[in-house]
Amino acid sequence: MIEGEVIEPEGLRYTPAGLARMAFKLRHTSMQQEAGMQRQVQCDVPALALGEVAQKISRLQPGQKVKAEGFLAQRSLKIAQLVLHIDNVTLR
Repeated sequence: MIEGEVIEPEGLRYTPAGLARMAFKLRHTSMQQEAGMQRQVQCDVPALALGEVAQKISRLQPGQKVKAEGFLAQRSLKIAQLVLHIDNVTLR
C-alpha cells in the first residue's frame, strides 16, 4: 500500500484484448523514521492499472490524493524498471 497524488496520467487506453489500461505516476511524499531520525521522503512511482481499476483512475484529476494497493513487477522482460500494478485504489 502506498499513498500519493496522481501525476502524469497517460489517458485511458485499451489492450488488444479490449481490457482498459491506465498508466500514470504516483507522487509519494511522507516523513519516515530512519536511524532514529525523521527524514522527508519523496518519489514518483510509475503505476499501471487494468480493468475496472483503470476506469476508476481515469476519472481522477491530476493532483488528487489516493491510497493504492497492488504489487511491484518489472516493466517487461527486457526492462528491469519497477512498476506498481494497482489492484485497488481509494480516494484519500
